[in-house]
Amino acid sequence: MAVGFHRFGIVAVPAEVTDPERVMQTRLQQWLDQGYQADMAWMANPKRQDIRRVMPEVRSIICVALNYYTPDQRPGGAEYGKIARYGWGRDYHRVMHKKLKQLALWLQTQGEDMIARYYADTGPVQDKFWAQEAGLGWVAKNGNLITRDYGSWVFLGEILTNVVLSSSQPHTHHCGTCTRCLDACPTNAIRAPGVVDASRCIAYHTIENRDPVLPPQIANHLDNWVAGCDICQDVCPWNQRFAQPTDVAEFAPYPDNVAPQLEDLANLSEADWNQRFPASALRRIKPAMWRRNASAVKGSGIIPNPNSSTPIENG
Repeated sequence: MAVGFHRFGIVAVPAEVTDPERVMQTRLQQWLDQGYQADMAWMANPKRQDIRRVMPEVRSIICVALNYYTPDQRPGGAEYGKIARYGWGRDYHRVMHKKLKQLALWLQTQGEDMIARYYADTGPVQDKFWAQEAGLGWVAKNGNLITRDYGSWVFLGEILTNVVLSSSQPHTHHCGTCTRCLDACPTNAIRAPGVVDASRCIAYHTIENRDPVLPPQIANHLDNWVAGCDICQDVCPWNQRFAQPTDVAEFAPYPDNVAPQLEDLANLSEADWNQRFPASALRRIKPAMWRRNASAVKGSGIIPNPNSSTPIENG
């Protein structure tokens, strides 16, 4: 059946943990032990280290990727904020879930005892690891998955099933000696190839950090980023050579997402937030966080009118 994913692969899941999984488990635990998850406590969920804890019946993982790149370019003016490309259009969770659900429902019609459970950045699944094992691409030095056809501008999803399927060939690594992503990161968040320290990452602080003021070491290096950061992807030679426009209409940028005015974001109200970011992954960034981020770019690092602002909350 045609669902519209751009890449597709399968990983067989035996009853016992495999050698590649053991390597993944060790690296993840080392990353956690170093505190690189910052305040993202959910990264320590034991289920992330063994997919069988997520779904005991799992025998195969169907991995998919969806290209989200659009050719729109950000203006260079100091009055504009920068938003990561993944958030320009409709919430990718909604787009991916719709397609994954369609595929999962079809799979369930193929057998009475068929189980199919889907995820798209919504559960304790090491999506990039499994995507590499399924042959979709490789986990690069910047921690992103790079595909040969679309670079790293892809969203990942998985369907866990109890049906035994034949595995695709795992992908090999193709970063070579390139260190452009490590060299370009203004906060040195990429501590080693494939190792990203969230506490130093602009994307983490502009999206996940709920503190009312950003730390100086981040605020002083924002370079107008107010929602996420694409620096390590923009400099990647694979992206520069192989990125191609998506055919998914929902990923076309919403008005003002490519070139938001910093002044508008620094004074964003609850009503403005609801109007500007409908069905958007950027709704994870609450109005007070937008004001904080924009104010940090503008140099103050202070939330305007704190007595009348909405508090920064989780969720």
